[in-house]
Amino acid sequence: MYRVVVPIVFALLLPGCSLGTVPLSFGFGDSGSNASSLETPSLGIFGGSGSSRGTSDKQGQRVAALQDNAPGNSYAKPKPGALDGRDYSQTTLDVEHARKLINEYRKKHGLKPLQLSPELTAAAKAHSRDLARFDRISHYGSDGSNPLDRVKRAGYNPRLAAENVGTGQATFEEVLQGWKASPSHNKNLLMADARHMGIALVQDPKTEFKTFWTLVLGAPQ
Repeated sequence: MYRVVVPIVFALLLPGCSLGTVPLSFGFGDSGSNASSLETPSLGIFGGSGSSRGTSDKQGQRVAALQDNAPGNSYAKPKPGALDGRDYSQTTLDVEHARKLINEYRKKHGLKPLQLSPELTAAAKAHSRDLARFDRISHYGSDGSNPLDRVKRAGYNPRLAAENVGTGQATFEEVLQGWKASPSHNKNLLMADARHMGIALVQDPKTEFKTFWTLVLGAPQ
């Protein structure tokens, strides 16, 4: 049984930032408070041809496809210039520091700490690169992949998997604060059964979103 939870967070969460009509969340569920999460007892829409499309980088990792195969209405883009006034000169990701902050938060809720997974890290990096290439926010990759596709593609055999995505934040503390403030993202951070995590940041000053953060959590079979 696979369980995949996939909310997203936008730079719209930032104080003083307006991205026009970009939604705070969208995804695989129906409308309502759980619109951005899905639980399925089978592969369902997470299987099939989506995992067979894309290209490979020099290390053999699957990255963005040359042709954009993301499903229609599955992504959003920012309002041009919305983040031009923000300073990203000091933006960086310290993976161990990020893991420490997440585990401290989980400990406060009586949960076990997460260990870094090379496979989940690879999945997070591939998705952040893909989002930056197309300057958008989505749980679908440009090759049509979904979070479960990417986790499995990276060599992780999941019993459950979850993905949080953020764009426009200048620090990990900022994106983590946004995730904590969002019920669906917070639910992922506090997923009791999660055992592993991978996290990535891609920066591109030529894009409107500027920063692309991906957090992947999971538990193996």
